[in-house]
Amino acid sequence: MDEAFQVSAGSGATALVSLEHVNKHFGDLHVLNDINMTVKRGEVVVVIGPSGSGKSTLCRAINRLESIDDGNITIDGEELPAEGKSLAHLRADVGMVFQSFNLFAHKTILENVTLGPIKVRKLSKSQAREEGMELLKRVGVDNQAEKYPAQLSGGQQQRVAIARSLAMHPKVMLFDEPTSALDPEMINEVLDVMTDLAKEGMTMIVVTHEMGFARKAANRVVFMADGRIEEENTPEEFFTNAQSPRAKDFLSKILTH
Repeated sequence: MDEAFQVSAGSGATALVSLEHVNKHFGDLHVLNDINMTVKRGEVVVVIGPSGSGKSTLCRAINRLESIDDGNITIDGEELPAEGKSLAHLRADVGMVFQSFNLFAHKTILENVTLGPIKVRKLSKSQAREEGMELLKRVGVDNQAEKYPAQLSGGQQQRVAIARSLAMHPKVMLFDEPTSALDPEMINEVLDVMTDLAKEGMTMIVVTHEMGFARKAANRVVFMADGRIEEENTPEEFFTNAQSPRAKDFLSKILTH
């Protein structure tokens, strides 16, 4: 990561996403246990941890896809409303890319990307198409614009999903294990797009098992276990000098294979 970007995401940056004392239960299971986390403007935070640690629930709670029991979540200083138009408005500021690509099967690639800007941001069709083609070019699939999702590979579909999120001009992008449904040869084409976004200064919260991406693109690694944030540090410090027993155990299992 270039130094200019690291400086922009440094201590002078303002908090864009803030979670304070967030709790969430699924029945008796305490999936988010007193979560406190701040993500600064321009910062890339990678959330890792064993399965069932609460990573995806955390990601989904940030844009209210998952409700919380108590605590506070703010985006750019505004508290997340529970429902209604104000929630839709705030959600437009938060891009989300899932494990499954969630594209509309009956719409072309370009239509998938332009739908949100036309409906929500009230862009004209011609303006939305122009911006949409730019974004498809940016993620390397502009030559697929008139095809349908089923005609594309998984890696191409996920890149379209990223372009669709970017079309809304989000303030922050959430990625919930964006490569876990992909064949191995397609993973890097998606991670390369994400790495470029990070370099351009996009604020990103990324739940992933891809440790290479965490090392290369993250400003900070957050390690979760049993619904708690156990440890957070720079990638360099975390991967070479993890402090908590859970983090050490997790790294010993994944870095030796």
